[in-house]
Amino acid sequence: MNRRQLIAAGLAATAAPLPAATPREDWQALAGEVKAAMRFAFAAYRQIAWGQDEVKPVSGGGQSFLIPGASVGLSIVEALDTLWLMGLDAELEDAVRWIHQRLTFDLDGDAQVFEASIRLVGGLLSGHLATGDARLLELAHDLASRMMPCFETPTGMPMRYVNLRTGKTRDGQSFPAEIGGGMAPEYVTLSRLTGERRFADKAVAAMLALHARRSKIGLVGDTIDVTTGQWVGRRATVGPPTDSYLEYLWDTWRLTGDVRCRDAYRVETAAILARMADRTTGDLWFANVDFETGAKLSLRQSELSAYYGGLLSEGGDHDAGVAAMTGWIAAQDRYGVLPEAFDPTDWRVLAPTNALRPELADGAFTLWLHDRDERWRHVVAKHFRLMIAKNKAPHGFSGLKDVRTGAQDDACPGYWWSEQMKYYWLIFSDTKRFDYKDNYLSTEGNVLKGLRR
Repeated sequence: MNRRQLIAAGLAATAAPLPAATPREDWQALAGEVKAAMRFAFAAYRQIAWGQDEVKPVSGGGQSFLIPGASVGLSIVEALDTLWLMGLDAELEDAVRWIHQRLTFDLDGDAQVFEASIRLVGGLLSGHLATGDARLLELAHDLASRMMPCFETPTGMPMRYVNLRTGKTRDGQSFPAEIGGGMAPEYVTLSRLTGERRFADKAVAAMLALHARRSKIGLVGDTIDVTTGQWVGRRATVGPPTDSYLEYLWDTWRLTGDVRCRDAYRVETAAILARMADRTTGDLWFANVDFETGAKLSLRQSELSAYYGGLLSEGGDHDAGVAAMTGWIAAQDRYGVLPEAFDPTDWRVLAPTNALRPELADGAFTLWLHDRDERWRHVVAKHFRLMIAKNKAPHGFSGLKDVRTGAQDDACPGYWWSEQMKYYWLIFSDTKRFDYKDNYLSTEGNVLKGLRR
């Protein structure tokens, strides 16, 4: 074993075992419940917020997300491949018809490049791959082309915002997730489908430019100036705002065979396992540390970090990935719906909200794809049932203001349609429309490889 694998093996050996599997479930019946929930939520959105970026599931109505006051049907785009996988063909036809008739990106407004790339470019690409609809690919190409000026910086790392009509960019203080996790697999896929290399070349170069600026101990900070290449924030974390960058180093290698991305992932993962792994509570967590010295800053856990066990498994450290998930299982058992942030040393809730977060289901689903252990299905089943119990609202499903009281926040983020509803369906349904052995889901849950049409 190499150094990274030796460290991972040692961490896995000290972790507590997974809880025993619960009694046998009827997975097909549970898949039917997931499909019914999707149909209910989509019908409500169709009735009260059609074309709006997001539905307001408690009060009714909708709201914009990408550009204030200018909705682009974000929830419709994010739902495309989930609807297709579930066989909700009438709903999918309505969605594609709206896109043909109404969707345009000729907007005089500043779009956040990261969000527009993973949500809209990725959603349109996965929708195209599912349906074969050429207009979806044309729109993905149009939006990505409008955002290409973001790469015109001295470092090649993208600015955060770009005006979709003028191409003017702004905000050069960015984050690893938005630089390296914001577009590489999506733009690689776009290049493959269109034959235009510029998308993949710019996105991969930006990711590698960030990796080249790692510290001497192999870690990246959490904020960098893309115009100077100088670090502004010193915190190294596997959570936001670094999470998608770590995912996309490995993912881009899987999609392209570019060994530079594979090697970068291995270097940074070895540093994370050596410098950030923390066993003070008995479970395996990953601390926030100074990216240059490795000094521990805190053990604060963001719910968004629950994906990381799945990534470790994908990257060849499956046992460490299983160990990393044990603490998250304990957290779900303790809290039910996970709070946005907590301290595992004493289980204090540090941020009580939960915006319909999918990361725990994401991590468990990814582990299940690797080893098919039924216990991961039970983890996801609990996640789904908690959502039904806590998040269901008159017009869909709502995030929570406070997981302790159950107060709802009247918002359903666009990723809900693309992420956990898809993870639930895929892990329970055994659908023939998905290749369970050879697939790729983006950081936003968009299936860019593995759809069986």
